Amino acid sequence: MSEPKYRTVMLIDDNEIDNLINQKMIEAAALTKHIYTCTGAKSAIEFLRNIEKIEVADQVLPDLIFLDIDMPLMDGFQFLDEFEKFGNLVKKKCKIIMLTSSINPQDFNKAKKYLNVKLYLNKPLSHESIMNLSV
Repeated sequence: MSEPKYRTVMLIDDNEIDNLINQKMIEAAALTKHIYTCTGAKSAIEFLRNIEKIEVADQVLPDLIFLDIDMPLMDGFQFLDEFEKFGNLVKKKCKIIMLTSSINPQDFNKAKKYLNVKLYLNKPLSHESIMNLSV
C-alpha cells in the first residue's frame, strides 16, 4: 500500500454532516492518515495558532485545508484574512481548498485573490474531485 498523498488534512465547516461526509470521502480515497475537523473558522484559527508555536509545527500543520465559505461568526473569507497574518511556515505548508455549495461567481473571483487558495470545489467532495487533487 502506498503512502497517502498528504500527511494531514483539515476540514473547516459549520455543518457537521458535511464534515462527516467529506471526512469519509477523504478516508475512502486514502488521501491522508490524519484529519482534523473544526466546526468553525474561529476555532480553526486558534488551533493553527497553537500549532504554529510548537517545535514540530512543520510535522503537525495540515498540508491541505478544506474551507467552507458560508459559516456563522467567521466565514471562509474572514478566515482567509486571519490566515494571511500567520508566519511563513504556516502559509507555505497549508494549501487551502475552498469548498462551497454556492454558485455565486463573486465568491469564486474573491477566492482567487488569496494566494493560499489553490482550488475552488463544490461540496460535498466527490471521489473524483479528491483523486484529481493536484495542489
